[in-house]
Amino acid sequence: MNGDVAIAIGQQAVTSYTLRRTAARAPEEQERGQQALMTTLFQALGGLGLFLFGMKIMSEGLQKVAGKKMRHILGMVSNNRFVGYGVGALVTSVVQSSSAITVMLVSFVDAGLITLVQAAGVILGANVGTTMTAQLIAFNLTQYALPAIASGVLLKFFLGRQKWIYVGDVLLGFGLVFYGLGTMTAGFAPLKSDPNVVALLMKFEADTLGRFLLCIIIGTGMTMVLQSSSATVGIIMALASQGLLNFETSAGLVLGTEIGTTVTAQIAALGTNINAHRTATTHSLVNVMGVFIVILVFPLFIKSVVWLTSLMGMGPPDVVISGQRPNIARYIANFQTIFNVVTSLFFLMILPYVVRIAIWLTPGKEKEEGLDELHHIKYVDPKFVEIPSMALEQASLEIVRMGEAVQRMYDEVIQSLEERDLKKLLKWRKREDALDVLQREITQFLVRVMQGRISPEESKEVRSLIRMTNNLERIGDATDEIAGLTAELIEQNLYISDEAIKDYKEISNEALKFLTCVVNAMKHGDEQIMTVSQEIEGNVMRLAEKMKENHLHRLQSAVCTVDSGLIFVKILTAFERMGRFCYNISQAVAGLR
Repeated sequence: MNGDVAIAIGQQAVTSYTLRRTAARAPEEQERGQQALMTTLFQALGGLGLFLFGMKIMSEGLQKVAGKKMRHILGMVSNNRFVGYGVGALVTSVVQSSSAITVMLVSFVDAGLITLVQAAGVILGANVGTTMTAQLIAFNLTQYALPAIASGVLLKFFLGRQKWIYVGDVLLGFGLVFYGLGTMTAGFAPLKSDPNVVALLMKFEADTLGRFLLCIIIGTGMTMVLQSSSATVGIIMALASQGLLNFETSAGLVLGTEIGTTVTAQIAALGTNINAHRTATTHSLVNVMGVFIVILVFPLFIKSVVWLTSLMGMGPPDVVISGQRPNIARYIANFQTIFNVVTSLFFLMILPYVVRIAIWLTPGKEKEEGLDELHHIKYVDPKFVEIPSMALEQASLEIVRMGEAVQRMYDEVIQSLEERDLKKLLKWRKREDALDVLQREITQFLVRVMQGRISPEESKEVRSLIRMTNNLERIGDATDEIAGLTAELIEQNLYISDEAIKDYKEISNEALKFLTCVVNAMKHGDEQIMTVSQEIEGNVMRLAEKMKENHLHRLQSAVCTVDSGLIFVKILTAFERMGRFCYNISQAVAGLR
């Protein structure tokens, strides 16, 4: 009996000691668990940061390498929607940024350089081109990340030639993308052994329609936050390769990225004209309708992707080797590519009807830009200052907009002399103030671009654009002077002779012809403008000299008064200056100065 009591006492002592030891270890284990969680979190977030930074550097580098060629190709889009489709796919696959292409297209439509239907065709092609990023990521190139980073740094920082610096950006970005992807994937690895994380992710498996739609919503939200469908797809691939997401769930998230990426175009369309809004609406409409169609046939679509991918010699998507799924990244990339190819080709066939729906969803009429809007830059976005190709295109569009504002100001002023309407002349002062604001803001933007790393060709283009801006403002000043002289005639009740009115009409029409010519040349990049420009400038100068001589004869014969005659001579001198300013713009467009 005493032995049983002793044994019981001994067991109690052991139990008590074990509990004390466990209680003592609990804080230590809890602290180690928290440290492990923080390490995992920072590794995953750090890898994501490197991935996003690498995507940015690589995309910007590719855009710098492409440079003016990208803008030139987009500007040559024809009315053939199949050509536009091919151009969109080609350019986007080169620059690896559908957002940049979409933003540029919205600006082109807003400026009237291309039509809504043309832009829609390019957008469909851009949807296909952007999937090349996922295809690239699906290759397991992590072992080449550090050599690519080393090569990129060497070219970027130790070679002086601008072209090699851009190539260095591409290599550095490429290396950071795969190094970040590897780091992010390794950071996610411990999560698959955490039952809480696994249980949480199990709730998002696309095994029911409700959960599948939830996956699409999550994918949309992630892309809206990251502003990059490629980055979101990279995260999905990293999670899936660690077994945290199955193929069906990953596919649902990818569909969400297709909707989320349209937000960029919608943001770019803010403050633009109705056709630019319709361009963004077309992009959203195509992607949303494409997702809806795939939802209806999702099981069949998934089977088709699996079958087509298996023909490439890939094993099953969910096969596990050494704790990872090496094949699933390729299946995810193929799902995105096949989705975009199939849906874009389908909508390309019915593109006119899609555009009609977009127009119906975005009602409104084109309206002339008001004075309040003219006081602010419209196309220039400071966040693109480090991407010369985009920045120079935006500045070009802004300068064309400034030129069109000068044309409107000129029309209002010239008509006022014959109509003797002071109310029309009231607008000219506000327009001149607006032109001064535009000149200052465009020049400030171009100076910032010039201060960055740009090629000699881009530096020359910046100087030409600044020259165009300054001369447009000088044309505004000359028009301002004509307006002031006209107001003086009306206020002092002075009249010029019928012959002088005839001369005024002739030289003002010639000056308008010159101004229209140079604005159109800026708009379309007509480098052959000099032949026409030299002819028109000569005409303006000869007309001004001839009309001054005619005016002297009229003074001698007392047809005109001295006061009105002096004002008329000053008006002719203003037209002469205007001709010289237009000629300066022609030289800048032609790349001569």
